[in-house]
Amino acid sequence: MSLLDQVEFDGFVTGFAGTMLVDQWGSRVAKVGDKVFTLLNDSDGEARITVKCAEESFEILTSLDGIGQAPYFAKRKWVAIGRSAPLSDEELRIYLRRSYDLVAAGLTKKRRAELGITG
Repeated sequence: MSLLDQVEFDGFVTGFAGTMLVDQWGSRVAKVGDKVFTLLNDSDGEARITVKCAEESFEILTSLDGIGQAPYFAKRKWVAIGRSAPLSDEELRIYLRRSYDLVAAGLTKKRRAELGITG
């Protein structure tokens, strides 16, 4: 199984506190506090996951084959990771978690508490 499979993707991201899934923009979208933290898209037959990342990671990741700036999100340091990217499933899990953490950190303290997000 791979995180590029919707069942695996759904199972992994719903393990994060306060996560909800919606089908939006032709993608499977994971949100925390109504803010997107990752998308799974397979609309053109090329499955890819889009995540938010830190500036350093953005520069490194976008230099790799199979990873590019995410359309409509790139100016905010989002990348689209395709099946051909040289990342292991474990590395992809780490980037998904970091994306969740970055987005959740932008929520108010009150909203994080309401969603059960600690730390």
